[in-house]
Amino acid sequence: MDAEERIVSALIKAIRKLPDDVETLILEAAESEEGRGGALALDAIVRNIGCAARTGLPLCQDTGMFWCLASIGRGSKVSIGALEELIASACMRAAREGYYRKSVVSDPIYSRENTRTNLPPVISYECVDGDGVALSFLLKGFGSENCSSVRMLNPTAGEDGVVSAVVDMMEKAGGKPCPPVFLGVGVGGTMDRAAFLSKKAFFSSEGNHHLESRILSAVNELGIGAGGLGGNHTALAVSVLSAPTHIAGLPVALTVNCWADRKCTIRISEEEL
Repeated sequence: MDAEERIVSALIKAIRKLPDDVETLILEAAESEEGRGGALALDAIVRNIGCAARTGLPLCQDTGMFWCLASIGRGSKVSIGALEELIASACMRAAREGYYRKSVVSDPIYSRENTRTNLPPVISYECVDGDGVALSFLLKGFGSENCSSVRMLNPTAGEDGVVSAVVDMMEKAGGKPCPPVFLGVGVGGTMDRAAFLSKKAFFSSEGNHHLESRILSAVNELGIGAGGLGGNHTALAVSVLSAPTHIAGLPVALTVNCWADRKCTIRISEEEL
């Protein structure tokens, strides 16, 4: 199977089946939910996951916008133009063959004409050690993306300020992002760098686990619950990435993913490009 076929296959699978660790967290939440409303919502989510598995249909009608992180090895001689063509072609095929809803408009303000292809994908780039390329995709639904935000904190705000900022953003979001949610938090850099880190965080296990635990507990104390119906499972996981920043600032960015935390990573060797 060539690189394009592997990307297409991974993107179609991602729209139909959650990663094993995500599904496990949802099943555990359904078993331990204490709120009646939240329990009903989680039961519906579990049945929905089973329905998607049986029918091969997407997990949610909002199949999202393609967000791709291209991690390129410093030793790689890959053509960026060829890589962009590969990503676009694979995304267009996956959207067609996987029955993605056509959800992308070409102009954000005026005509808002649908591209009918789910293109273009949003692509971010980074250099990493080694050769080859890793493509990490989020299928970014906008019920949750619309609840994502950035706060520029006072540089002395510290850990408590970061936790408070995330909790405040989630309190304002309420039930809109289809909780229980998965949260990516980016801290530091500039405003745009923090936002990038908040999405990259969904693919990292190198975060600040103490801060992640504090945020998770504080968000769940809000009692928003699954479906916004109350309960002890508003968020199921938090991932944090940080970067150096200016002495005068403390940027904090939050990316919210709904319970359908759809993502995949495909590694491509130099020979395939």
